Amino acid sequence: MDMTCVDEVLFSADPDHWRPGDRWLAGGTVLLSYGTDITRGAPMRLLDITEAGWEPTIWHATELEIAATCRIADIFAFTSGSNRPAPHSVLPGLDLFAPCCDSFVASWKIWNVSTIGGNVATALPAGPMTSLLAGLDAQALLIGPGGSRRRLPVAQLVRGEARTDLGEGELIRSFHIPLTSLAQRCAFRRISLTERGRSAALLIGRLLEVDRVRITITASTRRPIIIDLGRATGYDLTPSALHAAIESAVAGDWHDDIHGSPRWREAMTHRLGEEILTELLAADDSTADFRVSGDITMTRSER
Repeated sequence: MDMTCVDEVLFSADPDHWRPGDRWLAGGTVLLSYGTDITRGAPMRLLDITEAGWEPTIWHATELEIAATCRIADIFAFTSGSNRPAPHSVLPGLDLFAPCCDSFVASWKIWNVSTIGGNVATALPAGPMTSLLAGLDAQALLIGPGGSRRRLPVAQLVRGEARTDLGEGELIRSFHIPLTSLAQRCAFRRISLTERGRSAALLIGRLLEVDRVRITITASTRRPIIIDLGRATGYDLTPSALHAAIESAVAGDWHDDIHGSPRWREAMTHRLGEEILTELLAADDSTADFRVSGDITMTRSER
């Protein structure tokens, strides 16, 4: 779509080039499809960061760094098939990447343009990269004018539908996933109102310790919601405690749009959450003995 409000497009990833009316441009799949910036209003100038030259992925001693400009196609290839950097037994959390990429329910054209940073910054409830990163306790590195730098958990960066904690001129530089999160046993559930439609509820669970589970709720809520169960959390590792924890944390703030009513999203969130809890507490790491909801599921790589 033509953006008649834009007067100029520059290649820059330097926050000091920012001025009022500017917007950052990465893949632009949402910006150009809407013809405006749904998070801050119509832009006058676009600062294109796609030529920044940031390495898509970098392994560090304690974390995986993913550049904001990393494309969906890049991160999918990074963790699939022969490109997988480690076996399931070492980093089972990498199995979450493929189903989250599939949750875009988008063509290869979108996969090869859309960026991870852009998906998070747009802050749509169904943004699957927000789901993935929040579900793995990732932090976003934010850079701003004057050399400012700060880290913020992705679950806190996204504050609501099309609302983030990004300040004027701030830019997402990269995301940082702790290797401890990737090394933990995990589970994935997603459901849509229509076959392979936009996510209406997407939940990711991790077994933090033998007696602690963390479940991250997205798509059914306007922002990521994190639920902790087990030791020292106030909630037992039981379905009834899970349901109570969900109701307390969400506090009725269920998302409402054409892709699912709040009441239905609430019911599906409870259902998927209970499936995740059952899977993570199972002794043999198998889901063969109970039904898995949803049209996109996680396929575990060979050990």
